Amino acid sequence: MTTESGKTDPGERADSGTGDPAVGGIFDDRIFTVPNALSVLRLAGVPLFLWLLLVVRADGWAFALLVASGVTDFLDGKLARLLDQSSRLGALLDPFVDRLYLITTLAAFVIRGLLPWWVAVILIGRDAILALTLSVYKRRDLDPPEVIYLGKAATFALMSALPWLLAGQMDWALAGFGRAFGGAFLVWGTAVYAWTGVLYIWKAFAVARAIPAVPHHSE
Repeated sequence: MTTESGKTDPGERADSGTGDPAVGGIFDDRIFTVPNALSVLRLAGVPLFLWLLLVVRADGWAFALLVASGVTDFLDGKLARLLDQSSRLGALLDPFVDRLYLITTLAAFVIRGLLPWWVAVILIGRDAILALTLSVYKRRDLDPPEVIYLGKAATFALMSALPWLLAGQMDWALAGFGRAFGGAFLVWGTAVYAWTGVLYIWKAFAVARAIPAVPHHSE
């Protein structure tokens, strides 16, 4: 299974019974890989982005950092496959950094007045609610639900909207285009992101009604 950012979910790894740490391209013992290095770089960029946007208000540099984060996010998934460097750490770290970037960027934009607070509440609240629904699958020893690719499109739209909204605040020729383009992507992405959240919640309710929970006895 993949997450909405297109990365492999760690729960997807099958057990071949051979004891081989490499199954389905996932290597449990790999830490120092190119994709993981890119994820760590993006993680280090989070506090730098907040400092640029909120403290020194260097919007141009903050915009460049957002774009660079999006590029490296795209590259690490591609490189993991091309270089055969998928890892359990990468499967956990990459979606975590994606969500952290989205949440911190939304919060920073609200603080700067670049984004209505209710948009951030919808987007962050959607993810918080879906995190709670994962217990439905865990109690039934099931993998999380298959990714809804419309949700991946919504995530892409949101991550594209935020840099352009920031570009719309800068003093340059494309400021007007940035505000219009970013605003359109924000509206579309928010609507679809919320709708796919409803679909995930409906899936969780359907599973809860159709499949009984598995009792777990302590040893």
